[in-house]
Amino acid sequence: MASKEIHYQEQTFKLAYELVNPTQNEVLLVLHGWGSNKEIMKQAFGKTLPQYKHIYLDMPGFGKSTNNMILTTVDYAHIVQLFLDELGVNASIAMGHSFGGKVSTLLNTPCLVLLSSAGVVTVKPWSVKVKIATFKLLKPLGMKKIRALFVAPDAQGMSHEMYETFKNVVDEDFEASFAKSKSRALCFWGKEDTATPLYTGEKIAGLIENSEFYPLEGDHFFFLTHKDFISQTITEQCKEMTA
Repeated sequence: MASKEIHYQEQTFKLAYELVNPTQNEVLLVLHGWGSNKEIMKQAFGKTLPQYKHIYLDMPGFGKSTNNMILTTVDYAHIVQLFLDELGVNASIAMGHSFGGKVSTLLNTPCLVLLSSAGVVTVKPWSVKVKIATFKLLKPLGMKKIRALFVAPDAQGMSHEMYETFKNVVDEDFEASFAKSKSRALCFWGKEDTATPLYTGEKIAGLIENSEFYPLEGDHFFFLTHKDFISQTITEQCKEMTA
């Protein structure tokens, strides 16, 4: 594992990353989802796509990368681009899972691979709406224990900066950004995904002009069992874009 210090808006981020196939010229950047890290992505794709130099990055605040700033998805994209600039590389392909899919979209690489990307606001179940309303009523009381009862599982144990970042990105409507994308997009989705449901993938694929949609068996982490199909499709569909 290696690390780079990136300076952004008067803050310093120490970003942990790992290279696979370092002698290759064409670059594949792989970004994890919220609450995850580079290791799960390397587990899935580290032994595939040997024609590319893989960069597995812990985004700020995840894995072994630092963050002391409240961020937005746009901030994450700027920081990742500064990281690539520091390495002196241009990514031919950006692959992103869930939250990482939104960040990848903003990088405007020739080829974009979305794995159950976040970015389409979903309708919350009635039980969740009640929970949110109750929390808002109790919030003025300043009861930290009450917050602990209501905070989302993805936000538990976070620093103040990461919790506020989570609130910035969790229900973000990213449809306009997908519609602006000029990348060749390959959208892979788990049919049983409940975090980013299948219909959201169909919508994203419809928003990106040059895209293909691939529904596959599995949940939000479907790519762990479909890595070979995904890799083969990338090889076939992104070759002309990255040549």
